Amino acid sequence: MRVGVDTGGTFTDVVGDDGRVAKVPSTPGDPGDGVRAGVEALLGDERPGVLAHGTTVATNALLERRGAVVALVTDRGFADLVEIGRQRRPSLYDQRARRPPPLVSRDRRLELGPGGEAPDVPPDVEAVAVVLLHADLDPRPEERVAGVLRAAGSDVTCSHEVSPQFREYERLSTTVANAYLRPTCGRYLAGIDETADRVLVLTSAGGLVPVGEGARTPARLLLSGPAGGVLAAAAAAVAAGYGDAVTFDMGGTSTDVCLVLDGRPAPAGDRSVAGLPIRLPSLDVHTIGAGGGSIARIDPGGALAVGPRSAGAEPGPACYGRGGAEPTVTDADLAAGRIRAGSSLPGLGVLDVGAAVAVLSRAGVTAEGVIEVVDAAMTQALRQVTVERGVDPVDVALVAFGGAGPLHACALADALGIGAVVVPPRAGVLSAVGLLGAPEQVDLVASRPDPADLDGLTQEGVALGAAAMAQLGAAEGADDSDTGEPDDGALLRTGMRLGGAEVTIDCRYAGQSWELTVPCVDELHAEHERRNGYRREGVAVEVVAVRATARRSSPVCIGALPAVDRHGPVAGPAVIAEPDCTVWVADGWVADVHPSGSWILRRKGEGQSPSPLDPLRVRSSVRSPYSPQGPASRILAHSGWVAEGTTPSSPWPTGQSPPRPPAGCAGKALHAGEPAAQVRGQR
Repeated sequence: MRVGVDTGGTFTDVVGDDGRVAKVPSTPGDPGDGVRAGVEALLGDERPGVLAHGTTVATNALLERRGAVVALVTDRGFADLVEIGRQRRPSLYDQRARRPPPLVSRDRRLELGPGGEAPDVPPDVEAVAVVLLHADLDPRPEERVAGVLRAAGSDVTCSHEVSPQFREYERLSTTVANAYLRPTCGRYLAGIDETADRVLVLTSAGGLVPVGEGARTPARLLLSGPAGGVLAAAAAAVAAGYGDAVTFDMGGTSTDVCLVLDGRPAPAGDRSVAGLPIRLPSLDVHTIGAGGGSIARIDPGGALAVGPRSAGAEPGPACYGRGGAEPTVTDADLAAGRIRAGSSLPGLGVLDVGAAVAVLSRAGVTAEGVIEVVDAAMTQALRQVTVERGVDPVDVALVAFGGAGPLHACALADALGIGAVVVPPRAGVLSAVGLLGAPEQVDLVASRPDPADLDGLTQEGVALGAAAMAQLGAAEGADDSDTGEPDDGALLRTGMRLGGAEVTIDCRYAGQSWELTVPCVDELHAEHERRNGYRREGVAVEVVAVRATARRSSPVCIGALPAVDRHGPVAGPAVIAEPDCTVWVADGWVADVHPSGSWILRRKGEGQSPSPLDPLRVRSSVRSPYSPQGPASRILAHSGWVAEGTTPSSPWPTGQSPPRPPAGCAGKALHAGEPAAQVRGQR
């Protein structure tokens, strides 16, 4: 038995590979208790063979500053870089704005001796970060210092082991954060390691790693929870006929949104978490403090504000009957009738409508006002991942999931002109579903000493791809269909996929300070124009780093899970109550069931076609970000939704022909986390 377990701020969700679902209250004191309780609720005394886990332990430890006592060992004269950082201010016009305090106190910032000797570490230090200049190109000095410190019994994190990339401050910040999190996350992961025969944990990049690797590099887990939902939501969108989408995950404490283009979640090479730069591969998930447990209040200026403070799992919203005394978004949804009176939640019993109405009244706020304010905040989050990145939201579908996402999706779609809302099966536990279908994954990056020298670039990619495959454990279960030797100009002109490894590059125009990640040099122009509105084809291109990602597919195809019982059409205004979530079909909208099992919500009168979107089209002019010479089976749109070697039922409405695939296109489907390479919602 393979299970996916997602720990959220309010509930811990468990989904088995047979489609069974369990939902238990989270246990903030020890999240591992919630994991064990959820597995027991699903399986009883049966022990799972594989447990794929998405966790918020690393995120919460960084946000709440509950990590280890850390020392920093660095070069002479660089001890204060952790505090100096960059010149960017958190708020340009706010004179009272303050940067977050550094994770290392001044007295624990240690410099090498005159001859490069390792310093003595204070006895109260629990972990040490070693960050030396240019270790991204030459790790030997770090290895020497780390060897001395480890021999003395210190828990050491070296920058070249975590983030071997140029930009000293970002590399230092990432390494210090990793050292800060190691003791806390190590203890937590060791505690759940006995829950199953094999425990895997999801990284921010959307790939599973062994629990030991997660404990060694916990900074990779900072977006572990949201990443699983993004994978499953992207697969659901493609299965429903939408290559371009925005995922919208509204849980108990936060809302996470991510752009999906060509069936693939947008990647990010670095993120800011708790105000600290983290330079590690991740999905480009944008998070705001707006969830079902977000607390509503009247601010000092007399305006209604919602979040980011949350009631969490304890005590939770007032309607939970567990002592919550402040109004939340869930209370507002219940009082407004979006959640049916008499509804119950696992471990909580029947929701108390009277308590929800009373707490809103005492606070002097209305249910409609709370919903309107939180919807405005989430609309702005969606704009940030679409409009601000050169994508018109009219051209995408909105994939709503999480316990509260389907309650608010229609309002957000109306605000942005989005034509279709997709609510996947098991939407309330979709992050756990995504964990079931997530691939095992290795991500490697190598800085280049001379960005302007492009000779040998493809050979560098081949070497890094081979290293990623070797680290994954050869290629058992990995996609090895692209075994041909790439031509010498692959990373210049066409992109490259080596066996089960995808190779990409970080490049920029000469004279620029920041780079974009693309499949090959020739793709920089189109990506730069999409992001910035212009291209400079006559300017030299610099490649600052090469990246390789190797994947081994999950044995579970999430689209093959038992069907969820849904019947349509349902015209709004209406409430669709499901075991794991509630769907609000707003006035003027109609929900119907797609052959893939998802609810598709559209405005009345727009017919079967998801106007202004068209069903998914294959455009031969769109080059695959993996390998344009790769097997045509990669183009099939049902990523992760059907078993390999099978042909899915048509996702196109009755009477409408599907797009004609390129010649030779086979019916091989992909798993969650793998791309639908050449598909896109037609503009």
